[in-house]
Amino acid sequence: MTSNDLLDSYLRQLRLPTFLKSYHQYAIDAARNDLDHIRFLLALAEQEVNQREHNMIQKRIKDARFPVLKELADFDFSAIPSLNKAMILDLARGEYLQKRQSIIFIGNPGLGKTHLATGLALTACRNKHKVRFWTAANLVNELLQAQDEHRLHRVIAQALKLDLVVLDELGFIPFSDNGAQALFTFCSELYERIPFIITTNLKFADWVQVFGSERLTAALLDRLTHHASIIELIGESHRFRQRMRQEVNDG
Repeated sequence: MTSNDLLDSYLRQLRLPTFLKSYHQYAIDAARNDLDHIRFLLALAEQEVNQREHNMIQKRIKDARFPVLKELADFDFSAIPSLNKAMILDLARGEYLQKRQSIIFIGNPGLGKTHLATGLALTACRNKHKVRFWTAANLVNELLQAQDEHRLHRVIAQALKLDLVVLDELGFIPFSDNGAQALFTFCSELYERIPFIITTNLKFADWVQVFGSERLTAALLDRLTHHASIIELIGESHRFRQRMRQEVNDG
């Protein structure tokens, strides 16, 4: 076995794939530029570390299960003048994650609540946080199935390993009594331990339409709004504006 073959074998055993892939070319470049051994190894080590960080971030994004990737940079703040852009960008710095403070976006459909929630959560992934995105309906279905299979505690235990939970479209579909109770249990267990980003088309006074029980709704709101940034979006539906522009262009 040659020295290169032996080195390749050792690098595979040490699980240094980027090192293995790059060292031939780096050795050529080092010789050409008269780099010493330390700088040669440093360049390889940096490449390995950078690639691992990139892979980890991509895994965080994949594990979050975003339905669509939406960047904060692509959000049209000019369409909603009442929305404080500076506040949203300040939230993107992630201090709310360290403080375990939730964010609730309230507003009519089509104003970009999901876009903002996804953009903030995507930024959190890129800052190496563990994120999970659910629509409220899908989460409740998962919780009810887990409850039927006597593994609800395991689902909650897995959620407690996260750094952020996104709960999208709360209010579009009313829940059964069992579904409302399951979601209440989930949120209660995560309360003050894992922050939420929630989007809803309902004002708080109308949440009882979704959860049924006034007592349960009040208890849930008490937990979710505690330490939360509550951001109301007011304006015209983005989809409606697009449709109107298209009609004008077609006309």
